[in-house]
Amino acid sequence: MLTVEGLRSRYGRIEVLHGIDLDVASGEIVTVVGANGAGKTTLLKCLSGIQPVSAGSILFRGEALTTVSAHRRVQRGLAQSPEGRQIFTNLTVEENLRLGAYLFADEKVDRDMQDAFVMFPILKEKRNLAAGGLSGGQQQMLAIARALMARPSCLLLDEPSMGLAPILVAQIFDVVKSMKALGVTVLLVEQNAFGALSVADRGYVMETGRITMSGPAAELIADERIRAAYLGI
Repeated sequence: MLTVEGLRSRYGRIEVLHGIDLDVASGEIVTVVGANGAGKTTLLKCLSGIQPVSAGSILFRGEALTTVSAHRRVQRGLAQSPEGRQIFTNLTVEENLRLGAYLFADEKVDRDMQDAFVMFPILKEKRNLAAGGLSGGQQQMLAIARALMARPSCLLLDEPSMGLAPILVAQIFDVVKSMKALGVTVLLVEQNAFGALSVADRGYVMETGRITMSGPAAELIADERIRAAYLGI
């Protein structure tokens, strides 16, 4: 579904991605793990069209995306839940969700919202409250639900567990795992390597803008180098 080859990107004169190769098949949950500053968020920004690409290619369902604008990528089925949630704090929960569905003006929007409320019941309880009044975990749920309102076939998730209490982290990873049942393919980037690899089919390890390891998630969890560097074992 998603294929990245030789991807490079710069901030000014400084290259931060150095020839990234990865692929995500339809129906998979694939994770990219690595320390803060490894380039994971920049990678997702390149995929979603926010960050310019200096070299390489991005194919989504066989179509080249490198020169396609960000909003056109959403139309094609590629949506992102960004790092730091980036919800609209002065708008209500429901208004945030409806903004996620800005591409659509049909009767399915209300049904999509009800599906979001089934996935995250707390959002239904707080649908008329300002999003800025939600807890950190609830805001993360809202960010994911808002991205799903765009009806993506592939969801890009950027650090969804960041800053959350352990019990909420477990809930968020359960939600990520449930995406398969919804028919949504997921590319997840995370510093929480154990949590991400526990729900993923395959994984990539990124260090200083390069992919240094890849393989089935179960094999990466068992790898002594990964356990020492990222799992604290």
